[in-house]
Amino acid sequence: MTVRQPLRIAKPLTALALVAILGACAADEEVRLEDTAPEVIYQEAERQLAAGDPDDAAQLFSEVERLYPFSEWARRGLIMQAFAYHEDRDYENARAAAQRFIDFYPADEDAAYAQYLLALSYYDQIDQVGRDQGLTFQALQNLRTVIERYPDSEYARSAILKFDLAFDHLAAKEMEIGRYYLKRGHYAAAINRFRAVVEEFQTTTHTPEALLRLVEAYLSLGLTDEAQTAGAILGYNFQSSPFYDDAFRQLTGQGLSLEARGGGWLRGIYDRTIRGRWL
Repeated sequence: MTVRQPLRIAKPLTALALVAILGACAADEEVRLEDTAPEVIYQEAERQLAAGDPDDAAQLFSEVERLYPFSEWARRGLIMQAFAYHEDRDYENARAAAQRFIDFYPADEDAAYAQYLLALSYYDQIDQVGRDQGLTFQALQNLRTVIERYPDSEYARSAILKFDLAFDHLAAKEMEIGRYYLKRGHYAAAINRFRAVVEEFQTTTHTPEALLRLVEAYLSLGLTDEAQTAGAILGYNFQSSPFYDDAFRQLTGQGLSLEARGGGWLRGIYDRTIRGRWL
């Protein structure tokens, strides 16, 4: 195992700041943090953070934790370390610090914020639909923890909003893949993706389009009962949507009505819908 060496301040600005605090006589003097009070290191870390240098700030906060374990300064340094790493977009280290805070101080008043930072470290990486969806699942899991474990915290409402956006993001990914398959005539594969949206992400903004694409895919396969049932669900729940207008034109253009017909998974959803147990 590699033993971590005491931090030596290499950047001139940081060295000058600590030298001023410690009353050293030369700006290039090597500063030994082991001989520095925790509050002094902590305050310098705060200054670095305010000056727009979260990387140096995170390192100094981590030194407070390392040099003065089990102290109040270590606790404060750890949560600020997670925050500084997140500000620096060093999400892996932000997650590690936030999780360590939760493990060491589960009953602390800042535990809710640590959990929120942990969730944000995943959430802030899912800005593009094409990204690894594992990040989205991790964001959802940790946002749900904030919501369920800290419902009265100041972070719960923000976590709920971000949870909905992340959930919508997963549905968007399913739609993207489904459209790809549909455009290339791989109708069965497309139907599986659109079905996932209708069954698993029905509260998202993508459900109306998923139903329209099901109409298109089923019509392409000649499965008119399923196409009509998808149109009926679309009409029942989203009649004001432009996707409904498109489905209506496609179905009636082939002499078909928007009504539930036959059996299958869509008929089950239609039956639940009209009984008020869905959407």
